[in-house]
Amino acid sequence: MRLLVTGGAGFIGSHFVKRMLAAGEDVVVLDKFTYAGNPANLPEGVDCRRGDIATRGEVDQIGPVDAIVNFAAETHVDRSILGPEDFVRTDVLGTLVLLQAAEELSARFVQVSTDEVYGDVEPGWSSREDDPLRPSSPYSAAKAGGDLQVFSGVRTYGVNASITRGSNTYGPNQYPEKMLPLFATNALDREPLPLYGDGRQVRDWLHVDDHCAAIELVLRHGEAGEAYNVGAGEEHENVELAQLIVEHLGADPSLVRNVEDRAGHDRRYSLETAKLRSLGWQPQREWAGGQAVDRGLRSLDRLGAVEQREHTVAVTELEARVGEVVAGVSLVELACALQLPDRLLEQRQSACVIPGLHLRVAGIVQRFAALARPR
Repeated sequence: MRLLVTGGAGFIGSHFVKRMLAAGEDVVVLDKFTYAGNPANLPEGVDCRRGDIATRGEVDQIGPVDAIVNFAAETHVDRSILGPEDFVRTDVLGTLVLLQAAEELSARFVQVSTDEVYGDVEPGWSSREDDPLRPSSPYSAAKAGGDLQVFSGVRTYGVNASITRGSNTYGPNQYPEKMLPLFATNALDREPLPLYGDGRQVRDWLHVDDHCAAIELVLRHGEAGEAYNVGAGEEHENVELAQLIVEHLGADPSLVRNVEDRAGHDRRYSLETAKLRSLGWQPQREWAGGQAVDRGLRSLDRLGAVEQREHTVAVTELEARVGEVVAGVSLVELACALQLPDRLLEQRQSACVIPGLHLRVAGIVQRFAALARPR
């Protein structure tokens, strides 16, 4: 099977690529290589192309494939609140473009979605695949929009497509804007661990290997027009995770700081997974407390404590020198002129591992953009 994996240089996507290569499949990766996509996540020799799933010509460069698995998405809720347009473009329009390609190629299609499309779940209930979608953030609304495009593609155009909806996933190579690697990194560097609100939000934690096993199973045996929930049943409050990280790393408990809650923050997610389990799937990795933190710590391979400090220095210097910038040069040229990491300026909302830093960088970059003018 020739398999196109979009977003395959990201966290979950790269693990899936490795899994399918090990199964003997012919895998080609299409990735936009935004801040979270990294070729270093992939094995050497993988056929990896740069491209945007929302641009049909960039999808067509891949040529004929037998199946498409779509991991490509803007995923961070805080980012979606700052810039929802990018999320709609990638998560809705991008999904539509891929479905159109799948229709023309008669290719199997799997959309990798999220439990967040269901919105808040009351205690005592777990979301089922036919429950109404009630997204709370621009991110989850965009993912829900992509899911609806899949259903319409199946019904109207006969695309052989299914959806997986996974819970909070953790494991090696996760970009450190997510809670587990963010908190672990900050604890190691003696920086605050910012806990939204009272920290009592409940999430179901799923290891990336189990998530990828479920996606492969749905790819091979899932039915067209069906969604499949993927969750491990490991439901824990955020404050519990924060305390676990502090204890496991021997950090100062006072580093845990309650901060203002995120706008529209969902209180609890929970998934009913009987439908997927009926296909033979069950999670193989136990949460096991500190073991989960150890796996999350492997996420720091790409952005460790040393580079975190470099980010801090770079942004502090950037703030101090913002008034010295000469208008009329590109953001990348500005990065070179200031001798700062260009990734801080290439992204409109740079992801950094210090609480709130990505918001500060976003504002700085916007100020740079306002200063710039054509030559």
